[in-house]
Amino acid sequence: MDILYLLIPLSVVLVFFILGGLWWAIDRGQFEDIESEGERILRDP
Repeated sequence: MDILYLLIPLSVVLVFFILGGLWWAIDRGQFEDIESEGERILRDP
């Protein structure tokens, strides 16, 4: 039972890190143009 006092706050902190990383990626424009990267590999240079 005592381990829950450690695991619950650690899981909340982990969720905040994941949400912060997702916000950072969206803010930097990582998901702006998803289709062109998939088509780029099909084109010959």
